[in-house]
Amino acid sequence: MKNIPYHTPLDADTLRALGIPEPWAFGVADRTRFSELDPLGHINNAAYLAWFESFRIQYMQAYGIGYSGADAPQLVLRQVQVDYLAEMKLAEDYIVTGRASVLRTSSFKMDYAVWSGGSLRTTSHAIIVLLNADGTKRAISPELRDMLKTRDGATDA
Repeated sequence: MKNIPYHTPLDADTLRALGIPEPWAFGVADRTRFSELDPLGHINNAAYLAWFESFRIQYMQAYGIGYSGADAPQLVLRQVQVDYLAEMKLAEDYIVTGRASVLRTSSFKMDYAVWSGGSLRTTSHAIIVLLNADGTKRAISPELRDMLKTRDGATDA
């Protein structure tokens, strides 16, 4: 991945040029680190969760979904599932892609994929719940719902 900036959002055109297929329209590149290795020399499973969290923050910022402010929803990770398809090792460039895929009243499913060396290495999905400051569930606004449908192709449950 020459000349691909790390930690910078990648759009759909850039992802296509890198061989990442639709429906992925948002990604972030990085490189594996020594601190992410397990005793067998593979990337530790906990590292993937950190990658997804870092990705999710950039995704929310790029989509204008605030984490802070008087009226910002609290975004809570309710569930996550990861499928490890192929190992990753030290000093590999990779791209995490993600998208909202299914919308419910106050939560949505977010899908992830990790790509490296031209192949899909890991897939994942998470359930993100929107809460009010008092901890009660908060409905996804019509504006956010429309944006996730338009940008990510999300569908209603």
